[in-house]
Amino acid sequence: MDTFYISHGSPTLSIDDSIPARHFLKAWQEKGYCQRPKAILVISGHWDTAVPSVNVITGLNETIHDFYGFPKDMYKLKYPAPGAPELAKRVKELLMASEFKRVDEDRKRGLDHGAWVPLMLMYPEADIPVCQLSVQSDRDGTYHYNLGKALAPLKEEGILIMGSGSATHNLRNIGGSSVPSWAMNFDTWLKDSLLEGRYEDVNHWDEKAPSAKMAHPWPDHFYPLHVAMGAAGENAKAKDVHHSWDMGTLSYASYQFTTATS
Repeated sequence: MDTFYISHGSPTLSIDDSIPARHFLKAWQEKGYCQRPKAILVISGHWDTAVPSVNVITGLNETIHDFYGFPKDMYKLKYPAPGAPELAKRVKELLMASEFKRVDEDRKRGLDHGAWVPLMLMYPEADIPVCQLSVQSDRDGTYHYNLGKALAPLKEEGILIMGSGSATHNLRNIGGSSVPSWAMNFDTWLKDSLLEGRYEDVNHWDEKAPSAKMAHPWPDHFYPLHVAMGAAGENAKAKDVHHSWDMGTLSYASYQFTTATS
């Protein structure tokens, strides 16, 4: 299985047909980006904890509406995908066998909108088990790359590893009809770095990238990329599978990582 980083942008992606990324995700199965997974592991920028945490859910995942001030209809949306408790335990096992000595289990938390909004478009039947893994925004890119590296065996087990965040994510600077230079410069640097395989630069993005702190004042929506990248491996080939903008500064750039064959 390839790994993916999906920019989920605004929660209105769930209802707004004018957002180009919505059509990209709705065509996911038709375009055959990956074979149907046994289960899906989502690393979402909307679950940020002190230590790696997995949600261990038996039965159906609850749909968490973790956004405020949006149209009423969005709060009625449900994505009742089954939990994936076996996958959660496997994730914990792999991480603890690596350098991560503590992994917490959350037996109540469902799916936040970083998980269910893109999945609702990609797999609308909600019949594939889903588990979430949290980010640790007080750590760095290399830490999250190594988190992904520990999870690499899942790709051979039919698991789709999907980071969900936003290629640019500065919510204090949204709006406008054109993309400002700081957002474009960061987004272009990221695309070039990934397509050229400069993963170490991406791990040290805060030192290497132009306008890094403007594009990501807080890194929670960027670190899911590092997990997907790390899970694919150091010689993986990155592919830009979608590129669009919304609200001036939100990049919906999404990437596929194919592990190099030896």
